[in-house]
Amino acid sequence: MDTEKHVEDAEATAIIAQKVLPGREHEYETWQQDVNAAAAGYDGYLGVEVTPPTALQPEWVVVYRYDSVAHLQAWINSPTRQGLLEAGDKYLDGPGTQQVVSGHATSRDPLVTVVITHRVHPEHVEDFLAWQRRMNEEESKFEGFRGSEFFPPIEGVQEEWTTLYRFDNAEHLDAWLTSDRRQEVLAEGKEFDFKLRTIDNSFGSWFAFEENGREAPPPSVTKTAIAVWVGLYPTVVLLALATSPLKMPLWLGLLVGNLLSSLVMSFFTMPYYVNPLLGRWLRPSPDEPAARTNLIGIGIVAVLLAFWVVVFYLVTTRIWTLP
Repeated sequence: MDTEKHVEDAEATAIIAQKVLPGREHEYETWQQDVNAAAAGYDGYLGVEVTPPTALQPEWVVVYRYDSVAHLQAWINSPTRQGLLEAGDKYLDGPGTQQVVSGHATSRDPLVTVVITHRVHPEHVEDFLAWQRRMNEEESKFEGFRGSEFFPPIEGVQEEWTTLYRFDNAEHLDAWLTSDRRQEVLAEGKEFDFKLRTIDNSFGSWFAFEENGREAPPPSVTKTAIAVWVGLYPTVVLLALATSPLKMPLWLGLLVGNLLSSLVMSFFTMPYYVNPLLGRWLRPSPDEPAARTNLIGIGIVAVLLAFWVVVFYLVTTRIWTLP
């Protein structure tokens, strides 16, 4: 009973993968935006991320997050969603696949997430778990491994066992996927059929760029950190100025400020300020010389930070002195 209550109370994530007919990508994106808007109107909605096809993942992947399995199931089974699915069927190349996991299954740190699902006969569960532990032990020895999460079936919602594991980049992931060690462990568990897909994404939707209709390669860790710095500085200072009249104690001010900073960064600063200005530097065209791109990017960063330093200096020393 306690386990059932824990599952009901935990966050729930639905991972939906679907192929889109060639030439219908733009129509699909417009339709998917309508689906996402409808999902946001249901109780317990926490967010959605859409990942276009990449070299690792040939399908579009949509990840919905809700605060409980019950709320996620209400959206998944709703007449609203069923009607939208019927309307969007003409854009899709066959039926998609869907996995539901309960728990904190999403992360903004990993660069590449692999989703693997297994259908396991009840009589073979113990053997499957032992084999899964061996698989996890072997993959954890490979460079770039960032951890794994394991989710049992959810009665009435999700029949498959689902495993998520993460690597820091596509090269390290590919080294594991093509390794002899993985093939040996797979052979040991050959009776456990599986499906595998990858989600190539870093910092969720903070760095969402496309190149010729496909997701471009992700920016480096250094560029990512600098870009976040460029967005975080004005965001934090402006929020500090906005909340200063409330005269909150330090512990409460930081709590509220961190929450507001995360929301503003995700929904405004990154998509409408940082990405448009630094997009060509974060994910440059392969045809552009790297040295030139980096010089331009660093120049833009320096100008933006210098601008905000001057503005905030004048505001806080000449116009408005903080209490």
